[in-house]
Amino acid sequence: MCGICGIAPAAGAVDPGRIDAMSATLVHRGPDADGSFLDEGIALAARRLSIIDLEHGDQPLASEDGGVVVVQNGEIYNHGALRRELEQAGHRFATRCDTEVLAHGYEQWGDAFVERLRGMFALAVWDARRRRLLLARDRFGIKPLYWCTARGELSFASELRAFPRDEVDLDALEAFLAFNAIPHPLSIFRGVRKLEPGHLLVWEDGRARIERFARPTPVPIGALRREPVETLAAELRDRLADSVRAHLVSDVPVGVLLSGGIDSGLLAALAAEATGEPVRTFSIGFAEGSFDETADARLVADRYATDHHELVLHPDAARLLPALAAFAARESSYRVSTFSIGFEERSFNELELARRVAELYGTDHHELVLRPDAVELLPRLAEAFDEPFADSSALPTYLVSQLASGTVKVALSGEGGDELFGGYYTYVADTLAPRIGPLASVLRPLVERLPSSSSKASLDYKAKRFARAAHLPPLERHHGWKEIFTPAARADLLDGRRGEVDPLDIYRARYQETEGADELARLQDVDLGIYLADDLLVKTDRASMAHSLEARVPFCDQEVAELALALPRSMKVRRLAKKRLLRDAVASLLPREIVRGRKQGFSIPAAAWLRGDLEPFARELLSPDRMRAQGFFRPEAVTGLLDRHVSRKEDLS
Repeated sequence: MCGICGIAPAAGAVDPGRIDAMSATLVHRGPDADGSFLDEGIALAARRLSIIDLEHGDQPLASEDGGVVVVQNGEIYNHGALRRELEQAGHRFATRCDTEVLAHGYEQWGDAFVERLRGMFALAVWDARRRRLLLARDRFGIKPLYWCTARGELSFASELRAFPRDEVDLDALEAFLAFNAIPHPLSIFRGVRKLEPGHLLVWEDGRARIERFARPTPVPIGALRREPVETLAAELRDRLADSVRAHLVSDVPVGVLLSGGIDSGLLAALAAEATGEPVRTFSIGFAEGSFDETADARLVADRYATDHHELVLHPDAARLLPALAAFAARESSYRVSTFSIGFEERSFNELELARRVAELYGTDHHELVLRPDAVELLPRLAEAFDEPFADSSALPTYLVSQLASGTVKVALSGEGGDELFGGYYTYVADTLAPRIGPLASVLRPLVERLPSSSSKASLDYKAKRFARAAHLPPLERHHGWKEIFTPAARADLLDGRRGEVDPLDIYRARYQETEGADELARLQDVDLGIYLADDLLVKTDRASMAHSLEARVPFCDQEVAELALALPRSMKVRRLAKKRLLRDAVASLLPREIVRGRKQGFSIPAAAWLRGDLEPFARELLSPDRMRAQGFFRPEAVTGLLDRHVSRKEDLS
């Protein structure tokens, strides 16, 4: 794991001070060592976080005769097998490091060597004989790679901070408002692009050529796997176990970021089975929770002067919906009696479920319960992410990475399981919409009147989203479930300073590539290639690397994905059930309440915070004077959004 950067000038040599300055911005990605390589026409640098071959793996690394020089950010899990193949072909190695395999692999197989790599990587290969630079990024986009061409030269780096500030890209800004993150190939700067997942870039004779070398793709309907559930479940369990074993390869201890859900619980279980010593696991929870919805119920009762009764219990039962009392109060001429039950279990605190897994497998478990100071943490997050990023789960991911980094250098994380196996409520909505979408459209006026809860994924939030998008075509409907700001809202916010491209065109381009596959699989593929790559994996990379922690994601493995992308819809989502085959595959490994439970994750009570302790900070940060000074957003529109959220008209957190 490293931070890498480089400059290929139009002519001559690079000033060493330039590459040193770029490298210095990436020290958090690799605090253990740094190195550089300068020659006519190239400058490469790397910051190393030592994971494999701690004594001899410093970068840049070269082939035997120095004709090929490599820097890499990531890990190649099949480097041992590739090394043996290369040694049989006559190559001689000086280290046990996976990076050296890349140099010899390029010599042996040319550009096609990247197709043989199983792992997460962003890499650069300098071919000194041909004066040629090759950049490549893994097929899922786990590791980041930015690049820029200016004044006839190419520069690249692991993070945007390594480049000079540039003009804001309005297309990127509008896409950010639509998606919560900036999708590839855009960056917030007009002059800097992201290399797309599964692509390589060749810089030769002052020109850049980009091509795709790998793409996880759902199979056509006629090629779907139709074996019995038991057969597929056993195969999936074997593939996941193999992936976890591969991701445990390290010369330093490896831990697991444990959220209490099925994905991270599975990783902990398989890691415990694969290793001979206790696995280190890490969990965090928040002191306040929103599973106890009596506070929301009380607000409605006070507003409509109901005869209100409440009781706080601890049953294993579904959440109540106190907001519906508003309808009865509006429609009745009598004084309505209302009753509420609150639950001690917290929807933003999954520590108990995580603890069950830790106890089951005897892990060395670490947990932290906190009520973080968001006012202090948000500026640190902005620094870590380096360009606009608004997924609120970045905050708990940042904190759990900080907790883990005090004990381990490497941790497994569960990203990718939902996209591959059908874990989101949006997929249930996708399958229900053709049948009940017309009814949802008719009921939309009533649904829009539901008061906004502060709960995680509350029913009123999901119902409003469903009703607003249910009538749209499949792709637009799927985007509508998750859209942050609508086109009208973006126009109101940006007040004329808008991009030239419809952000949804990025979805459309991806969607068009999978014609002939099952409809749900096509929508999952959009999430896999865009939401996972540009939101979740960015979140995990930046939040972990801010603490010099390497996060590995075993679900994002080509062997696992190959099976997932060949599953029929019924093996993923059926009626209200999600991740059906994955749950069957791990039923013997985890407690039933996790296997059959609702989706968990590292979440924060953002809606409640912005209606409570965080509101003054938000008012200050989004004040009209500040908005006018920055010049991007219309102050009246921003204030209106905040007022609407605080008044509980809608969850706009």
